[in-house]
Amino acid sequence: MDGIEIEDDSPQRKPARGRSGDRVLSIVGFVLATAAAFFPWYVFFNQESFGIAPMGYRDTRDLPETAGRSVVVVSPLAIPDEKDGSPERTPFDPITTATVPNLEDSARRATDAGNPDPDQTFPGRAKYRLLHVANGRALIEDRSGMYIVRIGSILPDNSRLATLEQRDGKWVIVTSNGEVIQR
Repeated sequence: MDGIEIEDDSPQRKPARGRSGDRVLSIVGFVLATAAAFFPWYVFFNQESFGIAPMGYRDTRDLPETAGRSVVVVSPLAIPDEKDGSPERTPFDPITTATVPNLEDSARRATDAGNPDPDQTFPGRAKYRLLHVANGRALIEDRSGMYIVRIGSILPDNSRLATLEQRDGKWVIVTSNGEVIQR
């Protein structure tokens, strides 16, 4: 048996060409799946790198390097005098910007400002009306719409609903400033 050689008549096995491509795709798929599984943990442990950065505010800012506007509106006071190139200095402003009331009106307003009316409603506030009351709530209406309110709610005149009462068989609401509104 020492010198006997056995010849193998079977053909040599060659790797299939399609199998190496499948192997590469399998490895790439496994790497992607592993990265997808560990990436949320990486973000969880490194939140300072992935969070929303707070916006920094500074007192100064850099202005863009752009040319000025071609049309500029200038105040008449800034136009230089034709004589020497400098604006004329006057003790008062010649441009009328407001009116000044006479002294009697300003004195009367000063005394009125010291004693304001506490029941004065806000200007432009429309009155509202009571439409319906049920289950401790009231339906009210003003020009801007309808509202369901309950005790403690803010009403359109900026007062609060104090109580819901039935007087003489009719429902009324009493506001925090003492106003009674009937249906």
